[in-house]
Amino acid sequence: MKRWLLCVALSAALPLAVAQDTGTLPDMGSSAGELLTPAQERAYGGMMVRQLRGYGMVLDDPLLEGYIEALGYRLASRSDQPRQAFTFFLMRSRQVNAFATIGGYIGTNAGLILTAEREDEVAAVLAHEIAHVTQRHVLRAVEQAQRDQLPIMLGMLGAILAASQSGSGDGIQAAIAGGMSLMAQRQINYTRSNEHEADRLGIQTLARAGYEPVAMADFFARMERQMRGNTGGAQLPEYLRSHPVTTTRISEAKARAEQIGSTCSPLQDSSEDTPGNRSVAPCSSSFALAAPRRQPNPLLPDYVTEAISDTTLAPELFGLARERLRVLTAASAAEAAAEYQRLRNADESTFTPAQRYGHALALSLAGQSRQAGSEFGQLAQAYPQLYWIELAQAENEHRSGLRAASQARYEKLLRERPHNTAITLSYAAALAEYGNVEAARTAQELLRPLLAAHGHDPAFQRTFARASEVAGDTVRAAEAHAEVAWLNGRADDALGQLQRLKNTPELDFYQRARIDARIASIMPDALEQQRQNQRGASNRLDAETGLQAPALRLR
Repeated sequence: MKRWLLCVALSAALPLAVAQDTGTLPDMGSSAGELLTPAQERAYGGMMVRQLRGYGMVLDDPLLEGYIEALGYRLASRSDQPRQAFTFFLMRSRQVNAFATIGGYIGTNAGLILTAEREDEVAAVLAHEIAHVTQRHVLRAVEQAQRDQLPIMLGMLGAILAASQSGSGDGIQAAIAGGMSLMAQRQINYTRSNEHEADRLGIQTLARAGYEPVAMADFFARMERQMRGNTGGAQLPEYLRSHPVTTTRISEAKARAEQIGSTCSPLQDSSEDTPGNRSVAPCSSSFALAAPRRQPNPLLPDYVTEAISDTTLAPELFGLARERLRVLTAASAAEAAAEYQRLRNADESTFTPAQRYGHALALSLAGQSRQAGSEFGQLAQAYPQLYWIELAQAENEHRSGLRAASQARYEKLLRERPHNTAITLSYAAALAEYGNVEAARTAQELLRPLLAAHGHDPAFQRTFARASEVAGDTVRAAEAHAEVAWLNGRADDALGQLQRLKNTPELDFYQRARIDARIASIMPDALEQQRQNQRGASNRLDAETGLQAPALRLR
């Protein structure tokens, strides 16, 4: 009997031992796509982002959204799956981290961009996360765990039975601990293989998009040095917990970059006085020559193509984006302005143009419009190609009450960049704040062409709602307010608003049909949110009483 039980345990564990080396044979395919359809992946990914936004964790700023989206699509269009749907967004957290989840949703913490020394390093992290999506690593990890669970549990059962036959209590405990450890180790092994695969494909994507492939090794090396410097019980950066860095991984990344043909020197200092202040010498790459930066994917929408052009023709935007992030994630604009002033007082000669932009932005948001206007004016003369500065001037003039000057500057910007979302949204918001019907209708006309492409943007819907209210279009205003609630993770609230709007007797046939369709599309999200809330209430009840509450299901 004991021999039979031992054979069961060994036979259950044998396939796992054979499969430990995941690199011996190629993966000839995966059934991960059977777990969720692409539409389900997008739905669940979108729900996650809306919930994060509801907690105030997502940074919704049109300029920064356009920047990270352009950077991401420039890479995604050169990946192995250029037609994969992606959504790139920014998190307010200053922890150094980035993540990818199902449906092509990729989040980047503000802290990662604040830590990076050049745009190529941010692109390296995004390329790595894009590879996680294109290779379906999240679903493959779930599939792997499901495959491992049964044989490991059978092995544990056999070992437990064998130990019980011998009357060994310690043996039973050892069997359980061994099985759990094996499951954990298998997950670690699979995660490591995913990380290496994402590194390899990410470096290729990085080079194809015209970035320096050595940037991935540079960023890993900086994180590794930061890890070594965290002594005395200091907490590791978040990025190092989800993306463990080793000298082997850094060496492999450098070797791959060399194979591609990069000729730059990593982590090379530069004293170039530009807003980007790039800290690496210009490099060349065989992939970069094949896919130059000035040729974005022609399949992308106009506003994405224009944004990609901005990132390629004006690398200084990285410096502006980093300082804008620093201001918008600070505790307050006044504190940010005071910090910039301290840096400026310490050594004016090292205060970069990008920092001057950040200082002026903080001053403007803190209500010191006159000083901010003077700073923006000097920067605009020195860097006329950077429309971010002129847009900040227009917004600062609007805050100062200089309506004519602000409107003239907005009109000039729109003539130069008719597809620019950030400029359009900013101008429309300013027009809506004028409080008169004519200006509000102009704002509506500016926003309507963007409705299809940017309806998922809460900043857009909020501006559209305000403009519609002032213009007297109460139905459109109510619909937009419901969209804002839904996009901020309040599906129940959005559903309630739409149901009340539907009961308005003045609705025509087309308005009622549009509202009915939107209610039908939001209903599954609202039901799922209710189910999660009930599950959370059940878990809290368990914790408080020590009793298990009955499961509640919505059908």
